[in-house]
Amino acid sequence: MKTRNVYVFVLSVLFSLNCLAQETEKRFGVELNGGASFATTELSGADLNTGAGFEAILQYRFMPFTSVYGGWGWNHFNADDSFAGADMDFEETGYVLGLQFKYPIGNSPVACFVRGGGLYNHIETENNDGDTVNDTGHGLGWQLAGGVEVNLGKNWSVAPGVKFNSLSRDTEFEGENHQLDHRYLSARIGIIKRF
Repeated sequence: MKTRNVYVFVLSVLFSLNCLAQETEKRFGVELNGGASFATTELSGADLNTGAGFEAILQYRFMPFTSVYGGWGWNHFNADDSFAGADMDFEETGYVLGLQFKYPIGNSPVACFVRGGGLYNHIETENNDGDTVNDTGHGLGWQLAGGVEVNLGKNWSVAPGVKFNSLSRDTEFEGENHQLDHRYLSARIGIIKRF
């Protein structure tokens, strides 16, 4: 009986310390992240080369471990051959809105996070001169992400992680309809400032 009471007391103290440590963290945060992107599907028959992208995100923590996040992102891919011709660029841009759950690992400066959100993005096809030759228009998609956040002090953090985006858009190019199922995995590193 005494052992059980000791365990309950120790667990209560540890949980309280985690809650107190979390409450000292500022509620707002701005994150800039970027990195390499790897297509997991063909884009209407086109093999996409390794791409790159970035996001600018605003976070608001409304519960001890839960935040809402929203922002804007850009991802660029190139295809040697595609429905639009040779050496074409595909850029996905748009908005993201979602929830993040972040949990600290003990008393360390490291926390794990997972995110899930919706996208409102479009895909532009560009030629070698940078001219847009096709635009799908904005539509809904989704995003899942996860990683670790390391507190560097003075309200700065670094957050390496991975992200998966999925967006499906219909488009017409030179009289032909194309279904663009754009899915890719990204390796990202973010810098976060809290205030």
